[in-house]
Amino acid sequence: MAKKAPGAARGAAIDIGIGDRDRAAIAEGLSRLLADTYTLYLTTHNFHWNVTGPMFNSLHAMFMAQYTELWNAVDPIAERIRALGHPAPGSYGQFAKLSSLKDVPADPPKAMKMVAILAEGHEAVARTARSVFPRVESAGDQPTADLLTQRMDIHEKTAWMLRALLED
Repeated sequence: MAKKAPGAARGAAIDIGIGDRDRAAIAEGLSRLLADTYTLYLTTHNFHWNVTGPMFNSLHAMFMAQYTELWNAVDPIAERIRALGHPAPGSYGQFAKLSSLKDVPADPPKAMKMVAILAEGHEAVARTARSVFPRVESAGDQPTADLLTQRMDIHEKTAWMLRALLED
C-alpha cells in the first residue's frame, strides 16, 4: 500500500501506479494550469461584458463561446488534481499566486487590445500545460496526458484565431 504524500488529501492511501512524488509534482503543475485557466476565464468574461466598438456583436459572441469553454475546462482539471490525491486550489488568493497571467486592467481596454490580451493569455495557458507534460509522460500518467493534450490543442487554436483578428 502506498504512503500518503505530504499535502495529500486525508483518507486512504492512494495506489494508482503513480508514485507519491510524481503525483504531487503533477498536481502542482495542474494547479498552475487550473489557476491560469480560471484567470483567463475571468478575463474573457470581463471582456465579454465590457467590449465596445464596431465589432461589438462578433466579439461579444466570440468571447462568450470562449469563456464558456474555459468554464467547462476548470472542473476536469480540478477533478484530476483530486484524483491524484491532492486538494485543488480554489481561492482568488491561491489563483493569483499560481497563475502566470496578469490581472486585467481596471479600465477596460479597446476591443483589439482585448483580443491581443486574450491571444497572449491562451498562449500562456498552452505553455503552462506543456510545461507539465514531461513529468506526466515520465510517470506514465495517461489520463493527465490526455487532458493536457486537449487543453493545448484548444488554447493553441484559440490563440491562432485571435491573432488572425489582429492581422492587417
